[in-house]
Amino acid sequence: MGEAIPKQIPDGAEKNGFLSKAGFPALISVLRQHGYAVIGPTTEQEAIVYAEINSVEQLPIGVHDRQDAGSYRLVKTCDQSYFEFNMGPQSWKQYLFPPHVLVERAKQTSSGWEFETPLETPRKVALLGVRACEIAAISIQDRVFLEGPFVDPDYQARRQSALIVAVNCTVAAKSCFCTSMNTGPRCESGFDLALTEIDDGFVVEIGSQKGAQIAAELPLEMATVAVTRQAEARRQRAVDQIDKHLDTDQLPQLLQDNPEHPQWDEVAQRCLSCTNCTMVCPTCFCATVSEVSELQGNSVERVRQWDSCFNWDFSYAASGVVRNSIRSRYRQWLTHKLATWHGQFDSSGCVGCGRCITWCPVGIDLTEEVAKIRARPTTPRSLALSEESPSSCDVPQSEQSTEEPRV
Repeated sequence: MGEAIPKQIPDGAEKNGFLSKAGFPALISVLRQHGYAVIGPTTEQEAIVYAEINSVEQLPIGVHDRQDAGSYRLVKTCDQSYFEFNMGPQSWKQYLFPPHVLVERAKQTSSGWEFETPLETPRKVALLGVRACEIAAISIQDRVFLEGPFVDPDYQARRQSALIVAVNCTVAAKSCFCTSMNTGPRCESGFDLALTEIDDGFVVEIGSQKGAQIAAELPLEMATVAVTRQAEARRQRAVDQIDKHLDTDQLPQLLQDNPEHPQWDEVAQRCLSCTNCTMVCPTCFCATVSEVSELQGNSVERVRQWDSCFNWDFSYAASGVVRNSIRSRYRQWLTHKLATWHGQFDSSGCVGCGRCITWCPVGIDLTEEVAKIRARPTTPRSLALSEESPSSCDVPQSEQSTEEPRV
């Protein structure tokens, strides 16, 4: 494709190179030589999932996906594309904020109980195939776990041990709406290396010194004008394919001003409270801590594991469960994600990846729910609190005896 790219890339120099598909195995090899476990996309149980890979052959070559509300299918084609698919059910959150973490351990000895706080030294991981919306999600979790008054040491250690090899989207799914959230589909920052796939290779962008060190050992060539234009056209194709939209204008105020909107009752009739949306979400961070003892009672472990605000007992307090209806739990999730998250972390909690739409078993689309609330006149909170509660015929039978006061 051209002359070899310089092995040392000075600051401020052109940072785009071209890596042929024949040379792509070198990327995995170099990452492993630097001590990284390479985590990339592969297929399992008819879905794109992330797992440790050792070779290019483990990538989902020629695999495309078809996504819509409550629908996900993989399609095998004859092309040789490596990354022409969208979000699967997993996010990279599982490698930075694992679903199960040992927090503390206590053991009974002859001299009494001994306590220890195990701080695991995480292995170095190279996350291969991170999309723009997922980089935005990682940035949000950085604010949650690293930038507040309390730093999570486990997350911090895992985050520092991770190298991000991003991939720009060249196709979009029907559930994608990252353009509404200004999170994609192009990776602008937050990566060490970023790849844009074209027919015969990848345009490579370097985003950090660590990325430059990896790039210096790859068989890169200078990216020609023609190659760069092909990459731009592929990225624009993804933009053009996105037709789902979320109007974010005054969205936090809209949701907070409508706690009694009838749409909350309507969506509660469909929602199963199954927690799928929160489990696949790349930013949700709800967790619970429990203590597990051995049968003999000589050892107790305190573990943190993922939880969901859709679980009935998640809001349990001294007086009982605060949000004991599906209506209240869905309202809590959507209002926190799109409204009150701004007050906590100065951003939305949604990155427009569309996973919650695809993996909702009944196909609830949060963009449609917001649009329905916006389409009707808003109800001031003071007026809503003075109105009579709905009659029993307006409330689902399963909730008539358990609905909490609506505040």
